[in-house]
Amino acid sequence: MIDAIMTKRMEEATRLTRAGKLHEAMALLQGGMPEAKREEAADNADRDGNIFDGIWTVIDKESTVKKPASETPSSASDHASQMSMGGFSTGSFSNQVGSRDYKLYIPSGYHGQAMPLVVMLHGCTQSPDDFAAGTEMNRLAEKQLFCVLYPSQPMTANSSKCWNWFKAEDQQREGGEPAILAGMTRQIIDTYALDATRVYVAGLSAGAAMATTLAMTYPDLFAAVGVHSGLPHGVAKSLPDALGAMQGGTGPLGGGNKAKQAGWASDVPAIIFHGDRDTTVHPSNADRVAAQYSTSNQAGARVEQGKVPNGRSYTITTHQDAEGKSCLEQWRIHGAGHAWAGGSVKGSYTDPTGPNATEEMLRFFLQHQQATKQV
Repeated sequence: MIDAIMTKRMEEATRLTRAGKLHEAMALLQGGMPEAKREEAADNADRDGNIFDGIWTVIDKESTVKKPASETPSSASDHASQMSMGGFSTGSFSNQVGSRDYKLYIPSGYHGQAMPLVVMLHGCTQSPDDFAAGTEMNRLAEKQLFCVLYPSQPMTANSSKCWNWFKAEDQQREGGEPAILAGMTRQIIDTYALDATRVYVAGLSAGAAMATTLAMTYPDLFAAVGVHSGLPHGVAKSLPDALGAMQGGTGPLGGGNKAKQAGWASDVPAIIFHGDRDTTVHPSNADRVAAQYSTSNQAGARVEQGKVPNGRSYTITTHQDAEGKSCLEQWRIHGAGHAWAGGSVKGSYTDPTGPNATEEMLRFFLQHQQATKQV
């Protein structure tokens, strides 16, 4: 998800690329800015109070979760007693790769039982609170009893708070942001004794691109993935690649044996949403994402049409596995832009007139689970 400021930044990065100034353009894409503007921007940032503390401590290179003083239970049952009324708590995770803060929603019905976990990755300029408000995933968690983890991307990692899906070091297992997010997920599962066979990940835009990267790099951890207005894993290794992919240019599409050999294919079940009027991430990226998940599902697909009452129409393409279970769903939302379908106006970048992506993702997720715990 990219707002008007980010859109201008992308336009400027494109101009710099065409002018051959790749270093300056890359700095913009990564959240930087030309040298001449850095000092002024830093002063403004200080006045606005938008600086995130980027200093963390790694203790013996072991993964740790830092919790507020009010949240120091020693067991799942202790956690349950403290969260009996439901709660949206703040924490911080660190491992040998780095550190990220997070927010965790635990429904009031949690009493130490092994619940599913949904990991939600926000888009650029968003925060866990904003993303939670817009998607209303916590409301469903309270009703259907599962926990929701919202990792937070700080401005120190990307000044627009985008997950760095386009950097090679953040596209690999046990390295970069995937390693931090996977480690955080594992720690939450262990701390709260959640069901390791029912762990899911979803995201919007840059968060969706990172979600599909997690599905590619940690298929043993995530039982299904939701990709909303995202991009394929590994489609960008440089600034020109990233800009080209976002604008709908040609690039690695995944799919077939070639994709598996390149490491860009996954058998993790996937549900994909994309508006066909998206001008931030070109709609063709939905097909590219789907191609990376369809290598084992070459049988004919079922196509259905639908319409939200007084809202948008949509087309659903569904692939089923050998057992007849839906393993790949692609929702094309007609007339929609770059926004979470069916979301609440309480959050940013939502489209209340679309089909409810939150409910449909959860329905899809709960149809799938890992055969064994492998966290």
